[in-house]
Amino acid sequence: MSAVGVVTGAGRGMGFECAKRLTTMVDTLVLVDYDGATVTAAAEQLSADGGAVVEPVVLDITDVAGLGRLAARVRELGTLRAVAHVAGISPTMADWQRIFTVDLVGTATLADALRPLATVGTAWICFASMAPTIGGVEIDTATAAVLDDPLHEHFLDRIRESFGPMVEHPGVAYSLAKLGVKRFAQQEAVRLGPSGGRICSISPGLIDTPQGRQEAADNPRMAAWAEQTPLARLGQAHEVAAVAAFVLSDAASFLNGIDLLVDGGLCAAVRGPQPRSAEGAA
Repeated sequence: MSAVGVVTGAGRGMGFECAKRLTTMVDTLVLVDYDGATVTAAAEQLSADGGAVVEPVVLDITDVAGLGRLAARVRELGTLRAVAHVAGISPTMADWQRIFTVDLVGTATLADALRPLATVGTAWICFASMAPTIGGVEIDTATAAVLDDPLHEHFLDRIRESFGPMVEHPGVAYSLAKLGVKRFAQQEAVRLGPSGGRICSISPGLIDTPQGRQEAADNPRMAAWAEQTPLARLGQAHEVAAVAAFVLSDAASFLNGIDLLVDGGLCAAVRGPQPRSAEGAA
């Protein structure tokens, strides 16, 4: 039966780079994006490059009915082999409620729709972020319980009540939502286990994409972080996609339920143990 891949946020940036990698891993690749023009152009380009049959789908990942139709289409096409859930928004793009809805609730909603299609060999990645790690985000047990239940009908009210009014700051909401994605991947690994499927999250650092440049223009800390990155440069979208492709490949068949931090060592420099000086080492 034909192997099917799904990439969300596939129209540009890291999503498009992940899609390029998946064209050699599946027979049919479904590209999902909210922007019809970009996802159609991406599908045309990847089709011209050869490999998998590429099918664009214009869809908001928070649209439950639309995700149901996506799942039905994947079932028609064949066996679900790979999912790269890259779609998401960052602090400059929306208010706190929309950030939670797209980045965390959308992740859980997509998983709900596609989970019944998982089978032995199905592999997923969902994109989180370095934000909760570099920010040292800590939550109490009550907030963790709320964060772990993103499909609750009153999720937004509950997370504000539990965490407090600071959650309305878009940067705080983003960090919490992405922490929720990391936690979701851990829990989803347990849920997928009986089917033989697996899942990991990926946390990109400072990556040179249009969305990343938009955030950098609004956040002066990012310039300082770029200088602190041990590799002394920004990451490229294709470098993150290479990690994603490995996680989705059969070579990573026992990799499950973890987060992979792809940040050039930035979090190690900012949050990790500091290296001893030459004098101290002596």
